[in-house]
Amino acid sequence: MKKLFKVALVAVGLLFAGSFANAQTKIGHINFNQLIDLMPETKTVTASIQAYQKTFIDQLTTMNNEYQTKGQDYTSKRASMTDAVRAVKESELQDIQKRMNDYQNNAQQQVDAKRQELGKPLIDKATQAVQAVAKEKGYAYVLDSSQITLLVSPDADDLMAAVKLKLGLK
Repeated sequence: MKKLFKVALVAVGLLFAGSFANAQTKIGHINFNQLIDLMPETKTVTASIQAYQKTFIDQLTTMNNEYQTKGQDYTSKRASMTDAVRAVKESELQDIQKRMNDYQNNAQQQVDAKRQELGKPLIDKATQAVQAVAKEKGYAYVLDSSQITLLVSPDADDLMAAVKLKLGLK
């Protein structure tokens, strides 16, 4: 009987302790993409990426102009070409088109890698600020509201103002 009473008392104690622990969990949210956009370093990173991307666009434009010129030349002289010359010209046009596609894919991969390389310090800085604010204010979880749709989120749990203050943003 005493054992049963002790077990029941421990069970009730654990139940109240579990409820108390759940009551202490605070959840906040922040629009992380908006925070990154507000940081002044974002403009510098964006300008650098656009300049880097422009070098690829210029080369691709040159390749496209070559393709267009050779294509027009082929179209205008096609009727007077022999089968062998026509096959060579068609192969040359296909080769240029393949090089353009390969170049475009490679360029996109390089631009994406550059974007990640230049954006990582920004993301790290913003993440550290969010973590610091969450720790200061006692939040156990902070959700990125730019990635998910929050159905219920009280204004008091939006950490944007506190993180902006931490980063010195207006």
